[in-house]
Amino acid sequence: MTEKEKMTQGLPYDPFDKELIAGRLRARRLVKEISEIPMDKEKQRRHLFKELLGSTGKGFYVENPFICDYGYNIHWGENSYANFGCIILDAAPVHIGKNVMLAPAVKIFTATHPLEYEARNSGIESAKPVVIGDNVWIGGGAILNPGVSIGNNSVIGSGSVVTKDIPENVVAAGNPCKVIKPIEN
Repeated sequence: MTEKEKMTQGLPYDPFDKELIAGRLRARRLVKEISEIPMDKEKQRRHLFKELLGSTGKGFYVENPFICDYGYNIHWGENSYANFGCIILDAAPVHIGKNVMLAPAVKIFTATHPLEYEARNSGIESAKPVVIGDNVWIGGGAILNPGVSIGNNSVIGSGSVVTKDIPENVVAAGNPCKVIKPIEN
């Protein structure tokens, strides 16, 4: 099994593997190219985003600056939007549903490290996927930690740190992020 296969399957992997280093360099090159395209040249930007990301809906928009590790593990839903300063560290798959709004400076992390220092110092990592359902709004500066899921139609308050799954149809906020109230339609 390759280190990339281990990484995307949540198994311990070596991030210094040549294939993984090449994947990160590819992503940085594409992100740099995207950032240099004028914002009114959306067709060119969208073309490069489709090359960078694992999959996309037809309609989506990502503001600059945008940063990611690999890009190919990000699956961007139809009509979803990321505001300025979005960071997605996608060692594991990140699934962003339809009609998702990511406010400025949202950070999504998938990589994790051993708690025990000797294992951590070895450099070996693992990663856990992040799933964001449909019709979700993630407030500015929120952080989504490895392995979390956000249920459909939910809202995550600004500055929240999501460490556990959030159900659908709720407003959740805080550090750690907790359900505050249901959303009634």
